[in-house]
Amino acid sequence: MKKDFSVKTIVAIGIGSAVFVILGRFVVIPTGFPNTNLETAYPFLALISVIFGPVAGGLIGLIGHTLKDFTTYGSAWWSWIICSGIIGVVYGLAGRKIDLIHGEFNKKDIIYFNIYQVIGNAVVWGLIAPTLDVLIYSEPASKVYTQGVIAVVLNIIAVGIIGTLLMAAYAATRTKKGSLTKD
Repeated sequence: MKKDFSVKTIVAIGIGSAVFVILGRFVVIPTGFPNTNLETAYPFLALISVIFGPVAGGLIGLIGHTLKDFTTYGSAWWSWIICSGIIGVVYGLAGRKIDLIHGEFNKKDIIYFNIYQVIGNAVVWGLIAPTLDVLIYSEPASKVYTQGVIAVVLNIIAVGIIGTLLMAAYAATRTKKGSLTKD
């Protein structure tokens, strides 16, 4: 699927960032561990990244998370903002082999995407985010790596379930490739 940087993509980045903020602020489930929640913004980010590509996914993650932090806490936590951008890119790269636009999202696509997102979430939230917390903010390693492990598990579950359902629902609304119906 071709993912050019069109006006449609730019609009998707703006709207996607706004939805990311709303989901990140108002549709979260606290875990009881400081600043670590089950986030519904990441399944949405996965869907939009697969549809619009890695650049759009990365920008939505960066912009959306930055705005969420400023509107929630009054300041930005750059280590996790950077990681939201990285995970948007990861989801977008996984989407290069998935053709949601033409209604394609079969069992093979679901397995492929979820393997990709599990590895991506593990690396981004389990390694990169906590390491940046230690390097940038001098946070205690035991605290931030615990947060990272919790974030990995929660994001894998959220994206694996909610993200997969969103992609399946989106694909079901699209005209299949080769159909006599015009796109």
